[in-house]
Amino acid sequence: MNDEQKLAQRLSTLRVNNNWSLEMLADKTGISRATLSRIERAETSPTASLLGKLSAVYGLTTSRLLMDLEDNPAELIRHGQQSVWHDTQTGFERRSISPPAKDFHAEFMSGRLQPGATIHYEAPPVFGLEQHIWMISGVLELRLDTQQYRLEAGDCLRFHLNGTSTFHVPGQEEAHYSIVICRP
Repeated sequence: MNDEQKLAQRLSTLRVNNNWSLEMLADKTGISRATLSRIERAETSPTASLLGKLSAVYGLTTSRLLMDLEDNPAELIRHGQQSVWHDTQTGFERRSISPPAKDFHAEFMSGRLQPGATIHYEAPPVFGLEQHIWMISGVLELRLDTQQYRLEAGDCLRFHLNGTSTFHVPGQEEAHYSIVICRP
């Protein structure tokens, strides 16, 4: 089973475990029933924004939405073992450096967003989620509700996510950053 099929199965299982029909999930997320059905059949890959909507409705971080939690996670996670997810629409790459685990509150991931790309999240997956973003290279414009930040290489922004967020890469260079996410 490839990664797209695993994600499709995970999303279908979450919906069924909540006793929601596709129509109910469509009403909760604002994503069309047809799109949800295609995602659950692995006929299309969800965008980062769609994953954000699904994460919010399930109350899970995107990492926890993308993968089942391990009962006995490895202490050492080699580069080749790290899960990588791509949003083909925006060119966003999300690497789960230290994936979520049942006995750990923090996750560590990296993101690469292509020049000109914008990703908008309408709601946080978990209200009050603590995040620390450290820019490795490029420039990232980040809007948190009405507050605007411009992050450049070496900058670090820490915040509690309580509303909308928008990631945008101006210019001609991709933005490469690391994020530590900690559940409240």
